[in-house]
Amino acid sequence: MKINIVGVQIDKYSFDEVVERIVEHALLGRSPEYVVTPNAQHILTLQKDDHFQEIYRQAYLSVPDGVPLLWAARFLQTPLNGRVNGTDLFEKLCEVAATKGLKVFLLGGRPGAADRAAKILQARHPDFKIVGTHCPPYGFESNTAELALINRKITEAAPHILFVGLGAPKQEKWIYANYQQLNVPISIGIGVSFELVAGMVQRAPIWMQKSGLEWFFRLIVEPKRLWQRYVVGNPLFIWLVLKQKLAMSKF
Repeated sequence: MKINIVGVQIDKYSFDEVVERIVEHALLGRSPEYVVTPNAQHILTLQKDDHFQEIYRQAYLSVPDGVPLLWAARFLQTPLNGRVNGTDLFEKLCEVAATKGLKVFLLGGRPGAADRAAKILQARHPDFKIVGTHCPPYGFESNTAELALINRKITEAAPHILFVGLGAPKQEKWIYANYQQLNVPISIGIGVSFELVAGMVQRAPIWMQKSGLEWFFRLIVEPKRLWQRYVVGNPLFIWLVLKQKLAMSKF
């Protein structure tokens, strides 16, 4: 079942159900699919990007990464079954992959982030099979040789799950353009999760994550990069949700 938040369809699965569905699909080696992890910023980008909208429509799963989406769903009287945070999902899937023999590839992140995250995860889970990492250079998406190298590395490694940390919507657009050719059962865009796991970017305390203040913590840590996203974006997201509520009340 899906619910509608400002024209974006969000799956109503719990965190554990999402993990179960992804792992089952990867284990069975079914046809390639991808997962999107919408937050308030994604919702805003989707309002003005038709290609991004099409990518979302074709996704295997669309899971709520941001607490504001949970608030919006509750306000619209169509509650979700909890948050599916991208970094938590990344770590949990790696943990389960270690027990199930699933192979994983890490693409993207800042220089060194994927390698550091891989070492940390390998130390936590000795049976974890990371079959490759790759950090493409800035502007790689217009470099045909680099694009071919990325695809060759991933194809040769043949992972069950591909995690892509390129930031939205770049990561989703790259996945959409390549997932069928790569033939990886599951691809997931996870933003800065490599950096968070590697300790290169500090993550908010648990109480801030649970109370929906993780965005505020990230704004304090990286104000130059994130001020526009949160200071401008959050009020706009609230306004769009209010408009949806008003439109619903007319019927």
